[in-house]
Amino acid sequence: MNKTTVLLTLSALAVAGQLAAAGDITGTITLKGTPPKEKDITPLKDDPTCGKLHSELPTTHFYVVGSGGELADVVVSVEGISGKSTGASAPPAALDQRGCEYVPQILAVQTDQKIQIKNSDPVLHNIHDLPNPDSGNKEQNMAQMPNGPELSFAFAKPEAFLKFKCDVHPWMFAWVSVFDHPYFAISAKDGTFKIANVPPGKYTIKAAHRKAGVVTQEVEVKEGAPAKVDLALEVK
Repeated sequence: MNKTTVLLTLSALAVAGQLAAAGDITGTITLKGTPPKEKDITPLKDDPTCGKLHSELPTTHFYVVGSGGELADVVVSVEGISGKSTGASAPPAALDQRGCEYVPQILAVQTDQKIQIKNSDPVLHNIHDLPNPDSGNKEQNMAQMPNGPELSFAFAKPEAFLKFKCDVHPWMFAWVSVFDHPYFAISAKDGTFKIANVPPGKYTIKAAHRKAGVVTQEVEVKEGAPAKVDLALEVK
């Protein structure tokens, strides 16, 4: 066995050891209080082309809440962690335009991770991202033909809730949170989330919702053991 092979083997064993020692953070996000009624998107239904894509009047999806208060679309992240972004080699994230709405409307990616944007509609859209001017991320505005080729976006700097919009259809929005590490998740419709392979240590878990704000909680991940964190946000 030559020196290069030995080094590669040792490196692989080190990575495997780190993964074995890591633990998952799981939990459930709930909402306290009664959320406001969602708003009708009347301009969408009145649009001569987009309106035909819906059998009912579409509404906003600001609060996606289950019968037990389970809250979806919450961006959950590990704060104060030293992990580096693997975005350049990570699989692309997907963002679609369907029924003249962005799907999903809440997305999270790593820095330099590609976002592949699809237009499933029979109409022209344009993808216009609006980063915070101080973030260091680049603003872009690109047209996309009906069922045209996918467009690729990526962001070099971390940023919370970076806005995407369509200038052709002003009711269309999506928000993308960008992290410089892989330790984050978005809560599902049942409010649950899972952040995998977190190295042992003491951390702050941050849950951010575009309307309900932010809550944090301390957690300790012990070697090879899962950690559980349940958080509650309040209607604002």
